[in-house]
Amino acid sequence: MRPSQPTLLAVSRALATQRDTLVQEWTRWILARVGTTATVRPEMLERQVCLLVDLLIETAGPMRRAALELWLLASEGYGRTAAERGLAAGEVVEELQHLRELLIRRLSELIAALPARASMTTVLRLNRILDSGITHAVVGYTDALVETLFAQRGVPVGASGPVEDEIIERLTQVEAELAQLRRAAG
Repeated sequence: MRPSQPTLLAVSRALATQRDTLVQEWTRWILARVGTTATVRPEMLERQVCLLVDLLIETAGPMRRAALELWLLASEGYGRTAAERGLAAGEVVEELQHLRELLIRRLSELIAALPARASMTTVLRLNRILDSGITHAVVGYTDALVETLFAQRGVPVGASGPVEDEIIERLTQVEAELAQLRRAAG
């Protein structure tokens, strides 16, 4: 059973209303936990977090199938950035798991108020989306590590060089596709 359109739209609206708070809380938690690195500036990390939250909002809306593709692409990019930040694979998973915790806190009242079948289906759908994001983040992380080992012989690249340019390019591409998706949704 799929969640009904009104249920998904209610979740999407609730997430959109709390977007800025989610972004701030998640970014603050990430930075407090691992701090900043020489390769990725906090502004860049916040931009990625914001994009992931925006895409999560869209995965519950009417353009959810198209948004899911972008969510997976952005999640993979997040994993690549995590590798540049020097995180372990488990830390990437933990960071995305923290988003799940934030969603539970922020959406619990809304989901509890839904009929039982709709609430269970909605929770399962959100978990499936988050799980697929975690999987793609780990894939991106692993790909970045392998590329680093082959291309730079294990030597990290500095923040002002190609790494930051790559991150900006990936973010700009997905942000543009998200904007186009939103325009198409009207």
